[in-house]
Amino acid sequence: MGSRDADIDFTFTAPITVRAALDALARVGWSMDVSLGGLSYMIDDADGMCEWYRSSPAEAGEVLARLDAPGNLPYSVAIDVYHPEAGTGGMLLFVPGRTEVSFVPTIDRRRIPAASEFTDLAWYLNALVPAFVGTGLEGYEAKEIKY
Repeated sequence: MGSRDADIDFTFTAPITVRAALDALARVGWSMDVSLGGLSYMIDDADGMCEWYRSSPAEAGEVLARLDAPGNLPYSVAIDVYHPEAGTGGMLLFVPGRTEVSFVPTIDRRRIPAASEFTDLAWYLNALVPAFVGTGLEGYEAKEIKY
């Protein structure tokens, strides 16, 4: 059967910080994922080695400051987000330059009921795009591929 990957790539008119993106998402019901008892985030480095970290929810401010630190702007960073009411979430990946952000539904992915092998990208678009409209969202591309 093979595996499937889905993601939504957002493009912004100006760089967006992790904090600004999470603040916008919080207004529509999203939060940093704490389902396993802590925050999960990633920072790339000059060697291209992505390292994932876990922190307590009490350290959210420090995590956001670290992700948005000027020294990390040339590198990709990511943080897991979750929509508690919908019971789903995923990874927000911020690429260098911070005008492009990808969302990958990795946490209890929502599927299309009549075609369960496919991700319900329409649900994710409806849950994410309105949050980003006021933050300089220029456009998006949603895709699902089989490999």
